[in-house]
Amino acid sequence: MRRMCSRPHVGGRNGPAMDDYLPIVVLLVLGIVFAAGSFVASAMLAPRKRPTDAKMAPYECGIVPDREPPQRFPVRFYLIAMIFIIFDIEIVFLYPWAVVFRQLHTFGLVEILAFAGAVFVSFLYLISNGALDWGPAKRLGRPVSHRTSTSTVNRVTSAPADGPGAGQAA
Repeated sequence: MRRMCSRPHVGGRNGPAMDDYLPIVVLLVLGIVFAAGSFVASAMLAPRKRPTDAKMAPYECGIVPDREPPQRFPVRFYLIAMIFIIFDIEIVFLYPWAVVFRQLHTFGLVEILAFAGAVFVSFLYLISNGALDWGPAKRLGRPVSHRTSTSTVNRVTSAPADGPGAGQAA
């Protein structure tokens, strides 16, 4: 096997020389330094003041929210994301298979049928869980009465400090 670079290969029979891994190590070190530097800079440059309750209240485009935000993110979003990933993976595997399918003969046909079957079963699972149901969203609780910025601040300040309504995840 002919090497593309002009320097002699010093690895011998034991494998490639350690010089071949130098670019990978350099990129790994640079990535770690950049990530650590980003965290350090963020900690040093971040404002030191603690936010007030009014600043932690929900706010969107100057409009006071008229209902409570949902406690959980809708599952439908995750189901759509799973459909995307399933078909994305399918395409990633189908292109290389299509390039070499004549060399694979019956083995390749059986393998792609098994793969397509697994994709189809996962798609049926997502459909049965309502991934493509685009009807009106179901409400989890009763509607909240009219809210103002004062009532929002009062609600946030009266919430227990260690409860799920205090800005922490439930």
